[in-house]
Amino acid sequence: MSTTTARQGAPRTAGAGPAADARPPRRGGRVVLWVVVVLVGVLLAALTAAVQSSTGPTRDPLDPRSATASGAEALVRVLEQQGTTVDVVDRVDRLDAGDLRGSTVLVDDSAAALDPAVARRLGREARHVVLFSDDPTSLEALGLGVEPAGPVTGDAVVSTAGCAIPAAEAAGRITSTGSGYRPTDTVRPPADTDLCVPTGTGDDRVAGLVRTSTAGGDVTLVGTTAAFRNDTVTTAGNAAFGLALLGSADRLVWYTPMTTSADAAPTLGSLAPPWVPGALLLLGLVAVAAGVWRGRRLGPLVVERMPVVVRAAETTEGRARLYARTRDRTHALDTLRIAALRRTARRLGLPPGAHVDEVVRAAARATGRPDTAVGAVLVGGPTHDDRALVDGAAALDELERAVRTATGEAAAGPTTTTPTTHRDRRGARP
Repeated sequence: MSTTTARQGAPRTAGAGPAADARPPRRGGRVVLWVVVVLVGVLLAALTAAVQSSTGPTRDPLDPRSATASGAEALVRVLEQQGTTVDVVDRVDRLDAGDLRGSTVLVDDSAAALDPAVARRLGREARHVVLFSDDPTSLEALGLGVEPAGPVTGDAVVSTAGCAIPAAEAAGRITSTGSGYRPTDTVRPPADTDLCVPTGTGDDRVAGLVRTSTAGGDVTLVGTTAAFRNDTVTTAGNAAFGLALLGSADRLVWYTPMTTSADAAPTLGSLAPPWVPGALLLLGLVAVAAGVWRGRRLGPLVVERMPVVVRAAETTEGRARLYARTRDRTHALDTLRIAALRRTARRLGLPPGAHVDEVVRAAARATGRPDTAVGAVLVGGPTHDDRALVDGAAALDELERAVRTATGEAAAGPTTTTPTTHRDRRGARP
């Protein structure tokens, strides 16, 4: 007799049933929602760009036009009052050699955008170069012979007495906060290089000011940038140092290289062909379109009732056949042990989350057997042959009968199934 029986009547079709009558939700609402989200995002981006473009001075450190604490507008204003013309530029390719020789050029290379070729040109043509930089490439291009040694923190004020740099010696004491430098291991500084404003001890000793001669004049590397900030320019001799260093000529060119300027160091974007940005944008749009296309919802799932009835015993028999085919006797016996543990714990009144050891001890107390004997039955070990599998199953049945007897339950007899017969429409048996 087959283990599955067909239902009476006509078979159900795939579209039958109330679940099949459900219609997928309309996609129009979702499309409108996404359009609104995109429009809101674009509007917020536009507003952010407008606000940032109208906020006035930037908040970049040492910005000569910024009145914030980290800016340098105060020093620039005093220089202008003393008769020094301050020109703030982001490119120097239009300045001729005559302009550079009669000016002090301050190069703020905090963004490490200075082209080495521009740095070498400044070293050849400018009379006085003041450099703010931690970029080893720029330091090497100007022939300073030092390398960045990391930031110098704190608000310490260091004496500059005896410093060979006249502006620093005249200041007397300046703030050392900023960056430190030490001579490189491969290229020693030139003989006429001066290092001032030392901080640290031993191998950690670094200099905050470095000056060396160039073909056009001299270059001063300034790591003590706190001496130029609006919030610390009035501390100790910071103002005197800044005015003496930057106001020695009638004109000060404050040059801040930008990554987008023509004379900046080339970047990966500038080296790429002009068609690359458009291609990347197109690929991004294709990826978004593919995500929307493949990630769209296909509607709710339709549940179909199976036209057959599967007996619960068939699942058990199927698993048993799989265990037998793979010769996984240990797994088969462990399945019986787990079921026996659950039934034993329930009969002994233990909670569902009781540990295996608790079940073993409770069963041993109820049956009067040793804990080791009960544990060998309920937990056991690997099963190597069919005889051990049969013996293990019999031991589990015997232990469960003992537990039922100890708890006062009637021993369960063999479960029998009485087959039912079908009658035809006339009442006769087939």
